[in-house]
Amino acid sequence: MALTELRIASRRSQLAMVQTNWVKAELEKAHPGLTIMVEAMATQGDKILDVALAKIGDKGLFTKELEAQMLVGRADIAVHSLKDLPTNLPEGLMLGCISEREDPADALVVNAKNQAFKLDTLPQGAVVGTSSLRRLAQLRHHYPHLIFKDVRGNVITRLEKLDSGDYDCLILAAAGLSRLGFGDRIHQIIPGDISLHAVGQGALGIECVEWKPEVLEIIKVLEHTTTSRRCLAERAFLRELEGGCQVPIGVNSQISNDDLTLTGMVASLDGRRLIRDEASGSAADPESIGIELAGKLKQQGAGAILKEIFDEVRPEA
Repeated sequence: MALTELRIASRRSQLAMVQTNWVKAELEKAHPGLTIMVEAMATQGDKILDVALAKIGDKGLFTKELEAQMLVGRADIAVHSLKDLPTNLPEGLMLGCISEREDPADALVVNAKNQAFKLDTLPQGAVVGTSSLRRLAQLRHHYPHLIFKDVRGNVITRLEKLDSGDYDCLILAAAGLSRLGFGDRIHQIIPGDISLHAVGQGALGIECVEWKPEVLEIIKVLEHTTTSRRCLAERAFLRELEGGCQVPIGVNSQISNDDLTLTGMVASLDGRRLIRDEASGSAADPESIGIELAGKLKQQGAGAILKEIFDEVRPEA
């Protein structure tokens, strides 16, 4: 039976609402007459702003509350930044579709006094703000002369801290800046040979319950095959390494003709050890490529590096 109403669970942050309202508008365009309601709420990750993300733990940090709404029947779908969605979902839930990806790269944003600098030319002791261990480890590897400082809060709050002089620059996702209308603040797109991006970065993941084919039928218009294949390879790589979104694991994926190439990286927190490799195969079987690449990095010592990180940052019981 066709649905006449669809309920969306979303984080209430500004970026999350921009993304959710885009999904709502696209679905309304594709399904005239469908009534769509949005239930916005704060997640654990939104509430705890005075502790580094890695210290809180990342098992559903930005997703648990939204998933609970679906499991009790109060929402039909949840809209996530795919990079925040764990690779292992609660029983009864599934990743219904993945939207077309925006630029997944990391971006350098500077304050007024540092407009003359790029990442390569920042002076000794410049203070770089980032809440991501992935960015931190890679940048420490390439730029050990810089000072790195944790920064929390939404994008606007972070930009305000930057402009008030708390930081010389920030590293943020290019996609988030663009979606919020701050694309003009992007001072430099950081190349992949310096910083591989997060798994799923730049794409939206639409999560839903497994037993509602009528919901899948509605949301399938949002599916972007190329993005989906790339992200499924990336997520399989992360899942095989048993990593989460708050560990120093970075990726890049490209599809050429029918071939998918996945590059992956694991680094120690101090940036001194960084393992990087790639795997290629048929784009029609993306998860096998992610699994193969994870195996390559494990053979090179990725497991030991990740164990050290988990032991260091895992929250106390």
